[in-house]
Amino acid sequence: GVCVQVKTMTPKKPNSALRKIARVRLTNGIEVTAYIPGEGHNLQEHSVVLIRGGRVKDLPGVRYHIVRGALDTAGVENRQQGRSKYGAKRSKAVKIAGQEARVGGEE
Repeated sequence: GVCVQVKTMTPKKPNSALRKIARVRLTNGIEVTAYIPGEGHNLQEHSVVLIRGGRVKDLPGVRYHIVRGALDTAGVENRQQGRSKYGAKRSKAVKIAGQEARVGGEE
């Protein structure tokens, strides 16, 4: 779908945060609210996004997630663990528990 509006939303009690959400108009004409997972994002109005099901329990009315790393959505920067869920490519030298933990993308 296409992002109509990108904004933040506060979760319901007892949680507190500014959750990133996007109002998305789907190809079938329906307009839904989708959650943008991960830290930081590059979405703005008119970005084309892929959405998947999956609600966010503390955000009323948010029943979809945006897929990171697909179409106009970039993956999460410097993500070392659980990368596949956030569309993050493996960085060059990743030894999680080891001595060398150099963060960075492709050189």
